[in-house]
Amino acid sequence: MVVRRRRRKAAKKRPVPTNPTLYARVKAEAKRIFKVYPSAYANGWLVRTYKKRGGRFRMGVKKRR
Repeated sequence: MVVRRRRRKAAKKRPVPTNPTLYARVKAEAKRIFKVYPSAYANGWLVRTYKKRGGRFRMGVKKRR
């Protein structure tokens, strides 16, 4: 009998916010402002506002809790 093992997919590196509390606060604000949250306009506003308030991004994999 042959035992097959599944390989884990390598996690893709993507921009991860360095200040998660600030990011969450701005994201909650975006959800209140925009009728449709997951939209290009809302996400663009989210990134601009997060950076304006001092947030930064790093390239990496999101940490698991």
